[in-house]
Amino acid sequence: MSEDDDLLVTVSQEFEFHAAHLLPWHPGKCANLHGHSYRVQVDVEGALDERGIVVDFDELAAMVWGEVIEPLDHTLLNDHLDNPTAERLAIYILRKAEASGINLSAVRVWETAKSLAAVRRRAQE
Repeated sequence: MSEDDDLLVTVSQEFEFHAAHLLPWHPGKCANLHGHSYRVQVDVEGALDERGIVVDFDELAAMVWGEVIEPLDHTLLNDHLDNPTAERLAIYILRKAEASGINLSAVRVWETAKSLAAVRRRAQE
């Protein structure tokens, strides 16, 4: 048993993509078609493996970009999910990653430099 076996390590990676959406229910300008430069942070939690890592950064980047983020880039988010709020987009990214075999523990989506939504897995009881 290693001295680190009782530790849970979080590895994070960030991505950026550009997309448009509209929120018809919104009482302000967001009801109109508009775009954002989204920033996404994904987290993977786990114990260190025999190599001393939770996940390889290059493998994580390739999988998340190729399977989850790239298909959203320069698209209309309303074509991918209903009511594409930042909150629902964070959940969508978590679920899409999961369906692709990527076990993320948390996702953060910045819609603007100062506004973000986050979703994380509940602790297993």
